[in-house]
Amino acid sequence: MERPGSHRLRKGRVSESGRLYLLTTTTRNRTPLFNDFRLARTVIQQLRFCDERKVCQSLAWVLMPDHLHWLIELGPASLSRLMCEFKSRSSCALYKVGAEKRHIWQTSFHDRALRREADVRAVARYIIANPIRAGLVRRVGEYPHWDCVWL
Repeated sequence: MERPGSHRLRKGRVSESGRLYLLTTTTRNRTPLFNDFRLARTVIQQLRFCDERKVCQSLAWVLMPDHLHWLIELGPASLSRLMCEFKSRSSCALYKVGAEKRHIWQTSFHDRALRREADVRAVARYIIANPIRAGLVRRVGEYPHWDCVWL
């Protein structure tokens, strides 16, 4: 069942190949599944698989205990298709390594298109500093679940 207002996340959504997007999605009920290192690394493998398949190019991401921030350059697929495939593949991979067989991800996601003129590196720094703001670590290097093409 969709959450009230989730249809508003799709209103006006445009997918443009080659455009930069900041994507955010959460686990179902904000369950902190990715406190488990093995589950987190399983999801990260699926992020990298999206890059390998050329569905997108990941510029920066951070996998928090209950959500994902992902800065990408979109490839030939739509945003909805990318996220649907990522969530499906990562859920299946998580089940294979022992995650409870239930809905892993919320049904929707948030996206924000970035202008090329935007300070993309500043957005990337903001993304990877998320664990610091959340009080999980004092320095970015202490947190194991992030990556950025500029660092």
